[in-house]
Amino acid sequence: MPMVKLKDVELNYELEGDGPETIVLINGLADDLTTWYGQMDDLLGAGYRVLRFDNRGIGKSSRPKGLYTTAMMAADAKALVDHLKLRDFHLVGVSMGGMISQEYALAYQGDLRSLTLCCTYAAPGPFCSRMFKLWQDMAPVMGVPAVMRDVTLWAFTQEFFLTQEATLKEFEAAMAALDQPVEVYLSQLNSIQTHDTRSRLKAIKVPTMVLAGAEDILIPMNLSRELHSLIPGAAFATAKGGHAYMWEHPKPFNEAVLAFIGKHRITSK
Repeated sequence: MPMVKLKDVELNYELEGDGPETIVLINGLADDLTTWYGQMDDLLGAGYRVLRFDNRGIGKSSRPKGLYTTAMMAADAKALVDHLKLRDFHLVGVSMGGMISQEYALAYQGDLRSLTLCCTYAAPGPFCSRMFKLWQDMAPVMGVPAVMRDVTLWAFTQEFFLTQEATLKEFEAAMAALDQPVEVYLSQLNSIQTHDTRSRLKAIKVPTMVLAGAEDILIPMNLSRELHSLIPGAAFATAKGGHAYMWEHPKPFNEAVLAFIGKHRITSK
């Protein structure tokens, strides 16, 4: 996978497909570009070129010291797409990636053809803030893999635990092997603790969809609803599953994303 040096960070990325339009994918907290394994076949099969990358602090990208913000990581994404000379693309962000995508749209709206914000919020509120503070306290004592074991309980539905044991064990094994030092995890965690776009979202004019997990308990539905209400003209939809719906039920997730993006394709005009 290619690496590119951009200002203070090196980013690992993968650009696949040869379609006339590009989808740019942005991952969540402690997730690398392999996050999108359940989406790639469908996105490429629909005729898109797809860019995915490791955010600073995860995967093969570099791990600069200091606390990260969603605006900082949006600037990383901007530097990468500029390096690749991408314009007029569809931006899709999940969880922390959805927060980064909001900041991208606010700062670089002219780059975007559409914006899809998945299982994310405009600000964490008291419930999520307390949960993230617990992760912040746990990580230095128990390590990042232990925190991610806790995240698993919030991210998947009870049906998943009952019916997809093999996939669950694969996910737990991946989390146990997660190569992210505590200080870097805390740097990324800071970005979702401090994210707050509520007073600025009215400036987003690009076609936008907020896509919530129907059973999401990690980022509750009311936060997705609030995000939707703050973006003029935004569409709202739900897909089957909880916070990890893109892994638990990839087909309904992919169908919802592709249906929205398909309405805003250059080639559909």
